[in-house]
Amino acid sequence: MDFLNAILLGFVQGLTEFLPISSSAHIRIVGELIGTGADPGAAFTAITQLGTETAVILYFWRDIVRIVSAWFKSLVGRLPRSDEDAKLGWYIILGSLPIVVLGILFQTQIETTLRSLWIVAGTMIVFGLLLGIADRVGAKRRRLGQLTTPHAVVYGLAQALALVPGVSRSGGTITAGLFMGYERAAAARYAFLLAIPAVFGSGLYELYKTVTRTCTEATPCTPEVFTGLETAIATVVAFGVGLAVIAFFMRYIGHRSFLPFVIYRLAVGVVLIVLLSTGALAA
Repeated sequence: MDFLNAILLGFVQGLTEFLPISSSAHIRIVGELIGTGADPGAAFTAITQLGTETAVILYFWRDIVRIVSAWFKSLVGRLPRSDEDAKLGWYIILGSLPIVVLGILFQTQIETTLRSLWIVAGTMIVFGLLLGIADRVGAKRRRLGQLTTPHAVVYGLAQALALVPGVSRSGGTITAGLFMGYERAAAARYAFLLAIPAVFGSGLYELYKTVTRTCTEATPCTPEVFTGLETAIATVVAFGVGLAVIAFFMRYIGHRSFLPFVIYRLAVGVVLIVLLSTGALAA
């Protein structure tokens, strides 16, 4: 059953990572519902995100190669630092700093307190409403070529909020972009590109901790819900599903609003509150 549960959670990770509905919240909720016996954990979530971010690299590889190449050329003077792609490289670095700093400072809370389903329910509702408002009032005129340093900082701070399950990495970043007047597709594309350094850094760090941890009688380790093989299989499943979801999502937002995702977030938040209040689900 653990093997099948790992596959299911990998599917959930791939399905929800790029939609503005919070993959970490869904991993947390589904993990509780399927009876894994415990929260699948921040480590499992971070490692399986390596699969979905690999899907981002594959889907946006032309953009990534162009941005990285321009950034390096700007370092050696072969391109001016005012070049659009070179600036995007600097902005992604700048926007990655908040989540790194806050992730280190609040690592304990992120892995424990903030994974409470009460917090998940609240963030699903609050940030669902913010996404709906931003989608309604945002000008949707700015393109990525018009990105500025202050906007890059705001994007970075918005991404850092995703350290709390229920916020959604893509949802928080896209919401900030919409409030600043960016087009839906531009906000989503930048959200996916911005996530690459942070997610790979977090996932590889958690993978390193898992592989190198030493357990003794004096310092016993908390047992993992899934084995390394099960986590690896979940990561591969997340990659395949995530790649298909990216393609769908980028086509979808070119013509439609985020309203269905807003309604879904509100519904999940309300249902979660009911389940927690009646004792049907443990926080």
